[in-house]
Amino acid sequence: MFKGAFAGLIGVAAMTVAQTVEMRITGRRPSMVPGQVASKLLRLGPEDDEALARISTRMHWAHGVTMGTVRAAIGRSGIQGPVAALAHFGLMWAGDAMLYKALGISPWPWEWSLEELAPDVVHKGLYAVATSAAYDRLA
Repeated sequence: MFKGAFAGLIGVAAMTVAQTVEMRITGRRPSMVPGQVASKLLRLGPEDDEALARISTRMHWAHGVTMGTVRAAIGRSGIQGPVAALAHFGLMWAGDAMLYKALGISPWPWEWSLEELAPDVVHKGLYAVATSAAYDRLA
């Protein structure tokens, strides 16, 4: 699982760079969803914007590293390459969407605007590809 976590670290770094560039181009503000998830799961209560931003950053990185272990599990089942990246993306993205809905953070993805949906799919897709490529190299 260490290789998966390390691959996840590489993937979340790639995703973070892409998000930073995209936000500078589009003017989109950073998502506070990771912080909202952490706050709800850990029952932290209401946070001010600055505290929520700090929690979001930590949760973003922790989630990326942790989801790398899911990619390791996929690899252990014998699935590699693009198929593994697609499976990883599907599991992660669907799981995230269900969690957001269950916690009352957002509606189902088909109710999201294109401005909400596109960056989420693109960045998590990049994460899955980068994590999968890193895992395949490490394994």
